[in-house]
Amino acid sequence: MWTETDWPFGVDPWGKGKAFRCKADDCGGEVQLYVRAKLGFCNCTAGIADDGDLDQMGDLALIGKATPIGAGREIMVGPMRGRSRAYRVEGSRNAALSLAFNQRCDMVAATALVGPGAPASMERRCWRSSMATAC
Repeated sequence: MWTETDWPFGVDPWGKGKAFRCKADDCGGEVQLYVRAKLGFCNCTAGIADDGDLDQMGDLALIGKATPIGAGREIMVGPMRGRSRAYRVEGSRNAALSLAFNQRCDMVAATALVGPGAPASMERRCWRSSMATAC
């Protein structure tokens, strides 16, 4: 269902990450997932405690300007805690999901760009089926 693709973004201080694609036939809408580690970037004490932290530490800026659809929510990935939040990508029909979770001072940032037609349940479906492959 998920195919690894080339990292489509320029190199920045955090380097390249991993990129994956799920075709519309498999996911109900085109989904592109970008994941990378950011070592030493996270608040070592509080982690990604609120939506402001997620906006600052996540990689949403890679895909352009986006507006939050609602409040974020706490997530757990194994023993790591973090946040996720959905966004509307300006100038397109796409939505995005920004996620970040940490362990001590290190974190993983993930951004899913979701095309039109993908179901509302895509957050759970995309996340569960791809993270074992992506990380």
